[in-house]
Amino acid sequence: MRNEILSKMVEMGLEDDCYVEMLDYTIDLFESQGLGTDYYGYHNINHELEVTYVSLLAAKQEKIKLTDNDIKYLYVSALFHDFDPQKSVDKPHEESVLKFISMDRKLSQLINSANIDLEIIKVLILRTTYPWSGELRKNAEAQIKQCFENSKLTRDDKPYQEHIMEMGWYLSVIDRISGYALGDFSKAMEMSKMNAHALAWRPSLIVRSSVAYFEELLNKETDMAREILKVLPKEMRKNFFDTVLSFMRIRQQEISIQADASYENLKLIPTIENRITREDPNFIKSLYEIFLELPTPLQFEKANFEKSIKDPQVIINTLRLNDKNGEIVGFSKGGPLEKYQLREEIKDENYGLGNTIFLEPLALKMGYWGLKGGSEMRHLFIMQAHSMKYKFLTSFALRDVIRARISKEQAEFVTQFDPERWDYYRIKI
Repeated sequence: MRNEILSKMVEMGLEDDCYVEMLDYTIDLFESQGLGTDYYGYHNINHELEVTYVSLLAAKQEKIKLTDNDIKYLYVSALFHDFDPQKSVDKPHEESVLKFISMDRKLSQLINSANIDLEIIKVLILRTTYPWSGELRKNAEAQIKQCFENSKLTRDDKPYQEHIMEMGWYLSVIDRISGYALGDFSKAMEMSKMNAHALAWRPSLIVRSSVAYFEELLNKETDMAREILKVLPKEMRKNFFDTVLSFMRIRQQEISIQADASYENLKLIPTIENRITREDPNFIKSLYEIFLELPTPLQFEKANFEKSIKDPQVIINTLRLNDKNGEIVGFSKGGPLEKYQLREEIKDENYGLGNTIFLEPLALKMGYWGLKGGSEMRHLFIMQAHSMKYKFLTSFALRDVIRARISKEQAEFVTQFDPERWDYYRIKI
C-alpha cells in the first residue's frame, strides 16, 4: 500500500520530502507500538494506509470541491487519524490522538515543513468521531469550536470553517468505506472479525453490527457516500457493494436459524464423538471448516489440526443439528495444558504438573452463536475433564464473561490482555 500511496502523492502534487517522511514515520510509529500488520485489531497500520490511499483516490468527487491545499490537510489527517499508541481498547480515543500529534516533536517538525496549521488537522480528525451523534458529537463539536478559535486561518472565516467541516465529513465516510472497497468479501469478513475481537464483542454481534453499520452509512450519509463511490474504480465499487449484500444475506440466514430455534424446529445436540468418527477424513474436514471461521488469534494448533483431532488425550465434542448424527454446526476441543504454546506473557503455575486441561475457544458456524449450544458443549467438556481427573480448566474468554463466572464457577483471572480484553482464566473442576 505504501507504493500505491506514493504514486498517488506524485499525481496529486504532494512531492515534497516532508510528505514522504510523514508516510514512513507513520509506518515506523505503528510498527514500533505493536500496531503494525501483525496487530489483530481493526485499527492497525493497514487501516491507516487504506484510508490515506482512498482519501487521495476519491479527491475528485463532486460533493465538495477540494483545492490542492485541502488535499495536503486530508493527507496528513488521514495518516494520523487513528494513532493512539497508549489505547486500552482497539477503538482510538480522538482526544488521545490529538494529544499525540500535538506533543510529538518529529511530527511537529514535519507539519511545519509542510506549512500546515495543526488546528485544522485536529478539526478533521475530530470530525471522524464515530458515531457522529449524542455525547460523542457534542464533545467533539466543543473541541472543534476551540480549534477554529485557535487558528488564525479560521477564527474569523465562517465559510472556511464550514468547508473544513465538509472535508472532515468526507474523511469520516472514507474512513468507513476504504477497507471494504479494497478487497473481496473474505477480507471484509476478516476485518469485521478483527473489529469484533478487538472491541470484545460476542460473536453473535458480528454480522448484525456489520449490517447496521452499512445501512447507516448508505441511508444517513447517502450524498457523500454516493459521490465517493462514484469516482472509485469499478472493481472497488463492486467490492464494496458485494460486501454489503453478502452481510445482508448472512443476516437473513441468521434470522432464519434463530426463528427455527425459537419455534423449536431446530434442536442443538451436544455430542461426544467416538474414536472411529474422529479418524474419518470427512469429519475432520467439517470441523476444520468451522475452525477457520474463528478469528486468527483464536485458532490454536492450526498446523497440527488433523493430528490433534485423532489424539486420544484431546477431548472433542460437537454440536449437531436435531440428533447425534445430524449436521455439525460447532465443536469444543482441548487437551493437556502442556500440549499448547500460549502467549509468552502467561505464566501458569500449573504448567508441567499434568493437572490442567486447556479448552480452546469454542467454534460455531456463523448464525448459531447465542443459542446456548456453545454453553452446553462447554459444560459437557468440563464433565469429561472431571472424569479424566483434571483438577483445573483454563481457557480464554471475554473479560465480562469471566467476571460473571467468578461467583458461579470459582473462576479466576490468570493473565489479562489489553486492548483486546480477551483474558486467560482458570476454574477449579
